[in-house]
Amino acid sequence: MASLRSPIEGGVTVTEFRLKRIYAEAEPGDGYRVLVDRLWPRGVSKQKAQLDEWCKDAAPSPELRTWFGHQHERFAEFAERYRAELDASGAADELKRRLADQPVVTLLIAAREPANDHGAVLLDVLGLRPNS
Repeated sequence: MASLRSPIEGGVTVTEFRLKRIYAEAEPGDGYRVLVDRLWPRGVSKQKAQLDEWCKDAAPSPELRTWFGHQHERFAEFAERYRAELDASGAADELKRRLADQPVVTLLIAAREPANDHGAVLLDVLGLRPNS
């Protein structure tokens, strides 16, 4: 699970963003839970997911997701293409705006390796920096 902080312009409020798999148990410290996958994860009930929001728009397009196929050698190009999609759609900016008032936000993805998937790219696009 990655944990990052995002400074809010003009104030001292800090939102802590976390990234973890939807298959991990929900924890009280997760705060506001947002699924950022376009497809509902297999085998996860809505009750178990304990979501506050499902943001399909912040996920890669079906075409990009299929092309990537979780192949490590394609990750750099995937990240570049995904950033372009987010820039064109404005989905990341909208997501950041909506979540600005939440003290803790956990972005949830189904990928087995969150550090090598769209969740890590999304955190980067959101302009987040590691906790120090």
